[in-house]
Amino acid sequence: MSKKEKLILKLKSNPRDFTFEEAESLLSYFSYHKINKGKTSGSRVMFTSNEHESKILLHKPHPRKELLEYQVKQLIEELEQEGLL
Repeated sequence: MSKKEKLILKLKSNPRDFTFEEAESLLSYFSYHKINKGKTSGSRVMFTSNEHESKILLHKPHPRKELLEYQVKQLIEELEQEGLL
C-alpha cells in the first residue's frame, strides 16, 4: 500500500490525530499546492490546483500539530466533492 493510500484511509477514518503535514502531503498527491494568503496571512493557508476547481483553506494549527475535528470533516467533504475520495 502506498503512502497516498495510507493517508486516504487514515483521513476517511475521521481521526483526531491527522496532522497539518499529513494533510499537506495528501493534497500534494492530488496536485494541490500551498499558497499563503499574503505576507501577513498568519496561519491561513490556501491550497489550489490547476486540475481541480475547489480551493481548500486550512488554518495551520499551533502550537499543536493536529487538525481540529471540523477541519478534518471539511477536508473530507472538499475532496469528496472533487471525486478524489
